[in-house]
Amino acid sequence: MLYLDASVFIYAALNRQAIGRRARTLIERVSNGREEAASCALSIDEVVWVVGKHRSREDAVSAGRAFLTVPNLKLLPVNQDTLFSALTLMRRYDLDPRDAIHASTALINRCTAIVSADTHFDTIVEIPRKPI
Repeated sequence: MLYLDASVFIYAALNRQAIGRRARTLIERVSNGREEAASCALSIDEVVWVVGKHRSREDAVSAGRAFLTVPNLKLLPVNQDTLFSALTLMRRYDLDPRDAIHASTALINRCTAIVSADTHFDTIVEIPRKPI
């Protein structure tokens, strides 16, 4: 199972270049059941925030709804164990809190890779990053 970082959904919502098309294609593959993927609730915060900065508040809410209604996308829990693990990853790899929470969630749930445009994930040896 792939872990989709918020950047996948942000590029899908905002980018009309090749990376945006690849992000939309990946989300479509998840929707159609051709790709198994997950994310966590932290992603909706990032998606709504970034879309709201570049578009209207209504567009931001629509992007949040789109994220929440992707068929077959598993929303993984973030609990105390996940957050303690994230703190360890922050220290080990000098990650920002959000990236560490995403990585921790992916690792705890045995995801095979993190799909992201964010190269900070490349430093994590326990799980590979796949570019969008």
